[in-house]
Amino acid sequence: MIFDFDRIKKGNQPYIIAEIGVNHECSIKKAKKLILLAKKGGAQAVKFQTYKAEKIVKKNSKAYWDLKKEKTNTQYELFSKLDKFDLDDYKNLSKYSKKNKIDFLSTPFDLDSVNFLNSLVPAFKISSSDINNYPLIRKIAATKKPVILSTGASNIKEIKKAVQILEKKTKKIVIMHCVLNYPTKDVDANLSMILDIKKNFPRYLHGYSDHTLPSHDMINLTTAFILGAKVIEKHFTNDKKLRGNDHYHSMDINDLKILKKKIKEITKIIGITNFKRVLKCEKKSRKFARRSIVVERNIRKDQIIKNSDIIALRPNNGISVDMWDRVIGKKAKRNLKKHHSLSMKDLY
Repeated sequence: MIFDFDRIKKGNQPYIIAEIGVNHECSIKKAKKLILLAKKGGAQAVKFQTYKAEKIVKKNSKAYWDLKKEKTNTQYELFSKLDKFDLDDYKNLSKYSKKNKIDFLSTPFDLDSVNFLNSLVPAFKISSSDINNYPLIRKIAATKKPVILSTGASNIKEIKKAVQILEKKTKKIVIMHCVLNYPTKDVDANLSMILDIKKNFPRYLHGYSDHTLPSHDMINLTTAFILGAKVIEKHFTNDKKLRGNDHYHSMDINDLKILKKKIKEITKIIGITNFKRVLKCEKKSRKFARRSIVVERNIRKDQIIKNSDIIALRPNNGISVDMWDRVIGKKAKRNLKKHHSLSMKDLY
């Protein structure tokens, strides 16, 4: 499935992105293994991160992650360990993803990366950290491809500015709630922000990029889905016990399978009908649990019907109770006995 904005918008299943990021640790073999695991787990896409350390960060820039989990003290040191893939490597991974029928995505962190990813990806992802990087946003917008915009550590005003730039070139935008903190505590997930994003950007798709620790039931992601996230992104690994970088807050294939199972259960409960109507399974109940108008005491021919002459009783096999006001003031065409279910033929 190639990223199909309209299909995702109309569908009742979320588009799930397994973010391999740099959990491949610069091994093509491991990257391909992760692609296969993501496919087997049920993801619709894998996503990588494309950058060169010197184009992102100064050499003395401090770490902003949990140093107990990732002990590298500077951003430059960490990024420079994991920026070894080149264009040929990404071509290889894109081709391998296509062969295995899973979308290939990658987040570009510099202008050159946009250039060489353009022929490889069906859509572009913009990192939360670059939501105010207008040169990069303009470069991505110029490709006219769908854009997935993460909004961690931003406010509505900043999101609107980024969207204004994007929508000059593309109307296919996914706005992702995200908390830019690694790992994000559950209490900081603030999934209700999805509702605020939906309110402020009703024209576009909405999603959630998650940095919380995966739970046994994947409740953060399923809750995001219930709140309206049509695109769900989470870091992905083959082993959550691996030290360093993003492994510790990633989901693995078992988590992904649980997520898919839970989404299927939720979708079944939510249903495919998005407007209120009488369901087929309710038709019997509609007849037997609703009330019709019944004679409460004997009524003589030509008697004017008053409120005290009738009662509303189940089942709904005569004049429906919602016709009560139309019955009051009518005359009986004949004598009517108590418990008789009224019909319009009885009245004039």
